[in-house]
Amino acid sequence: MTAARDQIIETACGLMESQGFHATGLNQIVKESGAPKGSLYYYFPQGKDEIAEAAIARAGSATAQRITASLAELDDPAKAVSAFVGAIAHHVEASGFRSGGPLMTIAMETAATNTRLNLACRAAYQQFQAAFEQKLIASGFSAERAAALAVFILSAIEGGIILSRTYHSGDPLRRVAAELGALLHAASRR
Repeated sequence: MTAARDQIIETACGLMESQGFHATGLNQIVKESGAPKGSLYYYFPQGKDEIAEAAIARAGSATAQRITASLAELDDPAKAVSAFVGAIAHHVEASGFRSGGPLMTIAMETAATNTRLNLACRAAYQQFQAAFEQKLIASGFSAERAAALAVFILSAIEGGIILSRTYHSGDPLRRVAAELGALLHAASRR
């Protein structure tokens, strides 16, 4: 990878997380990335969709790695998930409610209108789910139960991010953290 290509992708990641796919234009990506306009078309001849697909893949991989690393810090899955969601609440607040949920806006905007980006979002969300599943399986949950809980955890986090960004408060995410912690604690005792 080249520095210009990486900068374009990183810039697209940030812009699409904060303002969405449709509100992010190629000229804005070029301007904010500092990359020459010709490099945008050289590295991404298929245009904005190709850039967005690369941004989704980058954000998905980076987020899955963050989930795995964060969950590894604590043995107890209830405490690990709760701490991870609490950290998201802090991040959302620190960003001025502009970030959190790196795929959320793109996923919502393109779910029914852009198969290419929808499939990219699915693949990224599956990475997130797998990270939660692996933690739960390693903690003694059956594969079936871990898969179901991973979908629930991810859904609760995404909903909490939407509410936190909407209400300009990390409190919805802190509530999600507490409830997921209680749920996982109770589920681990069965």
